[in-house]
Amino acid sequence: MSQPQHGVSLSSIYQARRRIAGQAVRTPLIRSHALCERFDAEILLKLETLQPTGAFKLRGATNMIAALIELHGRDALAAGVTTASTGNHGRAVAYAAAGLGVPATICLSRLVPANKAAAIEALGAEVLRVGESQDEAFGEVERLVRERGMTLIPPFDDPLIAAGQGTIGLELMEDAPDLDRVIVGLSGGGLLGGIGVAVKAIRPEARVTGVSLSHGAAMWESLRAGRPVQVEEVESLADSLGGGIGFDNRCTFSLVREVMDDHYQVSEPAIARAMVDILDHEKLLVEGAAAVGLAAIAEHGLDVRGQRVALILSGNGVALEALDRARQQAAR
Repeated sequence: MSQPQHGVSLSSIYQARRRIAGQAVRTPLIRSHALCERFDAEILLKLETLQPTGAFKLRGATNMIAALIELHGRDALAAGVTTASTGNHGRAVAYAAAGLGVPATICLSRLVPANKAAAIEALGAEVLRVGESQDEAFGEVERLVRERGMTLIPPFDDPLIAAGQGTIGLELMEDAPDLDRVIVGLSGGGLLGGIGVAVKAIRPEARVTGVSLSHGAAMWESLRAGRPVQVEEVESLADSLGGGIGFDNRCTFSLVREVMDDHYQVSEPAIARAMVDILDHEKLLVEGAAAVGLAAIAEHGLDVRGQRVALILSGNGVALEALDRARQQAAR
C-alpha cells in the first residue's frame, strides 16, 4: 500500500503510540450524564486535560523527538530542539525534550508574561526572549536552526506531529468501538487530521466533525479556497484555534481535506457557555478550544439523538481572567 501524500497512516499512528508510551498518558474517555440527558445521546468526553502538560500537544511533540532519535541517533539532536510558542506546544516540547534527554530552547517575545516563561523554564528548557511579537520569536527559531543546527519541532504541520495526535483516535476506537461521531477543534489540523486517520481506518462510517472560530478560521477558509490562505487573527476565548496554516503547508491541509466529513463555526458566546457548562456540570476546567465541540452541538442544534459522540477536551490552559470573561459572556 502506498504512503498517503500527507504522510500519516494507521501504521505510523501505531508507531507513534509505541514511542510516546511512558511520556504521554492514555487519557480517560468518560460519559457525561448531564450532556447525555440534555441531547438524548451518548456523549463521551476525552480528557486530554489530564496530560502531564495539560493538553494533547504532548503526544505529537514526544513522537517527533523520539522518532528523530530512533531514525538518526541521539547525536543528531545534540544541538537541541526549538520552537516558538507561549502555550501548549511550547510546554509540550519542553516536557518531551526533558523526558528524552534532549536540550530544548523555546523562543518567546518580550511581551509574554513572566509566569509563562517561568513555567516553561521549570520543565527544563532554555527560554530566549526575542523581539516584541511572535513573528520575531519565530525569526529567532529560524536563526537557531540555521546557525546552531537546532531542530525545529513544528506545532502541527508535520506527519510525525499529526501521527502523535492520532494516538487519541486509537484510544477512542478501543474504548468506544461503535462510535458514531467525533467532534474536534480545528486549527492547524494536526489534531483533527491525526484522529481522523485512525478513526476512518478502523471505523469508516464514523463521522469526523471539525469546529472552528466564527472569525479567523485559517484552515476552514483555506479548504474553501482550495489552497492555504491567510486570515486576520482575532481575539478569542479559544485563542489556540487562531493562527495560520502556512502558505507552504505540506501535511495537514491535505490531511484534513481527506478525513473531515463536516465543519461548523462557533461564536464567542457559544464558546463561553460551553466552557461554563463543562465546569458547572462536569467540574472540569477547560480552555476555550476544548469546549468548541459542545458549543457546536448547542449553537447549531446538531441532531445527535441516539448517537455515540466523542468530544475532545483538548486542554486546560485557561487563565482565571479568561474564565471570568467566559462567565460574564455566558451570563449575558
